[in-house]
Amino acid sequence: MKSPLSHRLACWLQTRGIHYGWIVAATTFLTMLATAAAMGSAGILIAPLQAEFGWTTEQVSTAIAIRLVLFGLFGPFAAAFMNHFGVRAVVAFALGLICSGLLLSFFMTQLWQLLLLWGVVVGIGTGMTALVLGATVATRWFAQRRGLVMGLMTASTATGQMVFQPLLAAITEASGWRAAIGLIVVFMLGIMALILLLMRDHPAEIGLPLHGDAALTPPPPRSTRFTALAMAPLQNLREVSRTGTFWVLFLSFYVCGFSTNGLIHTHWVPMNHDFGIAALSAAAMLAVIGGFDFVGTIVSGWLADRYDNRWLLFWFYGLRGLSLIFLSFSGFAPMALLVFAVFYGLDWVATVPPTVKLTAARYGAATASMTFGWIFAGHQIGAASAAWIAGVLRTDLETYMPALQLAGALCMMAALVVLLVRREAPPRQAMAG
Repeated sequence: MKSPLSHRLACWLQTRGIHYGWIVAATTFLTMLATAAAMGSAGILIAPLQAEFGWTTEQVSTAIAIRLVLFGLFGPFAAAFMNHFGVRAVVAFALGLICSGLLLSFFMTQLWQLLLLWGVVVGIGTGMTALVLGATVATRWFAQRRGLVMGLMTASTATGQMVFQPLLAAITEASGWRAAIGLIVVFMLGIMALILLLMRDHPAEIGLPLHGDAALTPPPPRSTRFTALAMAPLQNLREVSRTGTFWVLFLSFYVCGFSTNGLIHTHWVPMNHDFGIAALSAAAMLAVIGGFDFVGTIVSGWLADRYDNRWLLFWFYGLRGLSLIFLSFSGFAPMALLVFAVFYGLDWVATVPPTVKLTAARYGAATASMTFGWIFAGHQIGAASAAWIAGVLRTDLETYMPALQLAGALCMMAALVVLLVRREAPPRQAMAG
């Protein structure tokens, strides 16, 4: 059913040469920004949870690792749910699930409640609005500028996780961790209202072709059987796992998650604390990384539309590896941290747009979002591995430096592995991308 508001707005924009896909992209951007804030709250709240409940770093890190794994594993199923129920319904449900998990955590007193609410509930909710959402919107609404749009979506996820850190740290220090979580919930409820008003599942719903196309593209058919819906991601995995390209992208994205969300984002504040740097100052530096990431990821999307994506990934992974190794020997001096923040920030998740483009070119637009969901699962398994391994190394060795060096070495290996992806003509259905 057409929404009168979205239909009237689409007509008004069309008379001014603006495609409604940009409204959908902007709404998606804000949604991913909000869920990124929920994901990004964990690193700030490790110390307050330890102080209030007596939980160890390893115990809190376990909840974070569960969240990161589910954040990734639900991606392919989220793509199937979006194909069946529609993007609007799935995203609204996911935001409601996240808000419920965060609000119920106000009353937790036991570790299992942390694992359930912050690990399972929030993990599933955020997984349904992860980068797969951005990939779905980019492929459904844009035949042109797909790489740029994916860059914007990726920037919202990564930047949101870090830009909110100083604000959440300040609120936590002044009013406690529950006040910081309450702010995230209020922000999410506002985004949910925008989703219900403005989000559309497909451009054909409001009589528009994809951005850059002249002909109207019908919406993809929806499965009427739940078993077919549930089995579609597994069937997709069985098909794509027979190809070498999938495993190259999966393993390289494992390294991407290991060297970003799992290590730096999760452990950055306690890592800086080891060198006498206050939590608020560390969070501010993380926001600097997020600011440069916003620029770097958008530039990456622009480059992905114009250059060989394999070589882009080679340089992105290689330079990220060098920056992590540099940080491990820097002594966390102020100037060294600033250099790292700029250099590493530009490369934080610049790997995403080229990976999405390679996925769409190899497997076609019809299954690109679901296939990317499985590749993104590799990213989050890597993130969960780093979150747990870094916590164990810090506990046993009383330093995070070996974890930084391990991540740097893995990035250098990934830079070489991505060159194994073969150059080939994209499938006919992916030619528009």
